[in-house]
Amino acid sequence: MTFSELLNLVSSDEAPRVCVDSRLVQQGDIFVAVAGTVYDGHDFITQAVARGAKYIVCQKDRIQNTEYRIQKECAIIIVEDSAEAAALLAQAARGNPASKLINLAVTGTNGKTTTAYLVRSCLRQAGQKCGLIGTIIYDTGSSICQASLTTPDSLAVAEAQQQMVKAGTKYMVIEASSHALSQNRLAGVEFKAAAFTNLTGDHLDYHKTKESYLSAKTKLFSSLSPDATAVLNKESPEAKKIAHKTCAKILWYAINEPADISAHIESMDINGTVFTLEYAGQSSRVRTALLGRYNVSNHLAAAGLCLAVGLDLQTIAAGLSCLPTIPGRLEKVDWSGNFSVIIDYAHTDDALKNVLSTLKPLCKGRLIVVFGCGGDRDRTKRPRMARVAEQLADIVIVTSDNPRTEKPEAIIDEIVAGFETTDYTDYRGLIRQTHGGLTQIRNEQYLWSKSVRAPARREAKSVVIEPDRKKAIELAIKTADKDDIVLIAGKGHENYQIIGTKKFDFSDKKIAEDYLNKGIKKED
Repeated sequence: MTFSELLNLVSSDEAPRVCVDSRLVQQGDIFVAVAGTVYDGHDFITQAVARGAKYIVCQKDRIQNTEYRIQKECAIIIVEDSAEAAALLAQAARGNPASKLINLAVTGTNGKTTTAYLVRSCLRQAGQKCGLIGTIIYDTGSSICQASLTTPDSLAVAEAQQQMVKAGTKYMVIEASSHALSQNRLAGVEFKAAAFTNLTGDHLDYHKTKESYLSAKTKLFSSLSPDATAVLNKESPEAKKIAHKTCAKILWYAINEPADISAHIESMDINGTVFTLEYAGQSSRVRTALLGRYNVSNHLAAAGLCLAVGLDLQTIAAGLSCLPTIPGRLEKVDWSGNFSVIIDYAHTDDALKNVLSTLKPLCKGRLIVVFGCGGDRDRTKRPRMARVAEQLADIVIVTSDNPRTEKPEAIIDEIVAGFETTDYTDYRGLIRQTHGGLTQIRNEQYLWSKSVRAPARREAKSVVIEPDRKKAIELAIKTADKDDIVLIAGKGHENYQIIGTKKFDFSDKKIAEDYLNKGIKKED
């Protein structure tokens, strides 16, 4: 059997199911052996056959040295790229729902979620239903569920698109991760427009080099048709490289410089941002609750995607203005105290720099940051995040994030290596101070009272290590005084913490709210 014949088969009334997980295979199913980030489906062909798979789709280069028994009635279909084959089969099995939607995508290291939410807001303002697949939620128009991956596998994408079509949804916006693009999870989906936000240091544990990382992002744009639109950040050097790889029409966007779409920031305070949106000789004012120059850039990316599908500038401005907040993105914890607590997803050095740089000029007191780094992820960003925090925050509390299978202490050690200071409070056991090359162990209570709670609050930076994230959050809030801003960074919207291979209930926002609502009188 050829792959074309298999595509016709899955499009028929009595089509076999398509599976990429051998554990889910049932009698008569198609098993597509896909090489993932952790496991290679080709290693599980034997199990799929034993469970009753009738068709095996695999790559020749992956099975040459693999031993497995195949029953005579099991058909083998060899393809060049089994991940792409899985995506095409998934679309065919669901009636090609992608072809019945106007598909929009956004990719980049930072800003994908914000841009996707803004696009959905603009389309809703225009009276249109828009499905969303991204880091926080999968919204099909008929149901909303919590996301498991930024971009799910191709079977889940096709299923969500099918639900969108049934719900009468016309548009879909999706966050396209570099992992998904390199693994062809979006094969078979034709995009009307795609936006690129930026490229900074992240995911090098997977991509190995920045060039490979950019190459994965570029795949989205090199696949666009000449009738599609590439919405590119003029302020990003990588965007200029992407422009040479696409045959789509290009809309450039930038802040305070000539571009197809531009913004001129009028004002910004802790309550929001006002800027003028300009395109093709027209202008419209946007008043958004979102803070930061980088978020204005995200607004422009969203505006470009919406212009590409025919929305007018006034409708876009209204849609950008009416989005009150995005979960875990500079999200203020609601309470009536005299200092602010903010939750943000920043988990790269560039994202942390953007957030702290935004908050610093708005902060009348001290800027306090709590952050950690995820385990089993790009280790190179750990010391860089420390340097950013030390440079921009007044008090830095290093803690655990999602350690996964790494030891939290080992992750923290790699973070701490990035600090210039050797004077910090370590709640793991030792208090270290270095004077003239000599290390002394000091009394913990003394360091706390003299360093973190010093009366001359801005004269010296303070670094504290508290591996217990709950205690770290409570410590930051307990430390805060009038006009201070506490930033809890890294996990944002996440309501879990991954320790080992298990997920535990954990929400930065809820922990902060619970502690603030206790009404504990702060020490003088």
